[in-house]
Amino acid sequence: MILAFNGSSIDGPAYTDVVDLARHSPSWLDDAVSAWSTYGLGLFAVLMVIGWWRSRRVGATASMTALAVPFVVFVAYGVNTGLKLLVREDRPCQSLHVTPLEACPAPGDWSFPSNHAAIAAATAVALLFVSRRLGAVAVVAACAMAASRIWVGAHYPHDVVAGVAVGLLVALLVMAALRRKMQAITQHIMATPLRPLLVAT
Repeated sequence: MILAFNGSSIDGPAYTDVVDLARHSPSWLDDAVSAWSTYGLGLFAVLMVIGWWRSRRVGATASMTALAVPFVVFVAYGVNTGLKLLVREDRPCQSLHVTPLEACPAPGDWSFPSNHAAIAAATAVALLFVSRRLGAVAVVAACAMAASRIWVGAHYPHDVVAGVAVGLLVALLVMAALRRKMQAITQHIMATPLRPLLVAT
């Protein structure tokens, strides 16, 4: 038997309040939030592509910064997954025996921190280094994603707060580290067949 952390003592009542509110809300609202929670990460991928495409017309360094965003997200996901395996917190639907909008994951699909929240936050923060406008859109979308994960019952509030914190910190640290080497990396890639990735032809 796998011993898992029960996070219900932290903010279990807040979680059940949100789940109860969702269960008594109009079906169109629940459907919209559920769809966003399930498929919304696709928007962040689209924003990354738009950021890269626009950056190619700004300059090679700007393009390289945009191409770094998926790498940042990958690192944030890795760190977040590591924390999941370390903490091993049961999903709230398992600990509190509630029926959320989203099907309750199987035991071993740990809850803390939220991967969705970490990915969304990391994308939003990294995109701010590329474009303030795209970054602002991503920040709003990231907040909506974090809230939706509680609404559908997939996570406790502290799960999504921690996920956002992981994504934010990883994005800031990795982007800051990459910026110091961005010029050298860009010059190296410009001398290879990958040059069209950085400049519009």
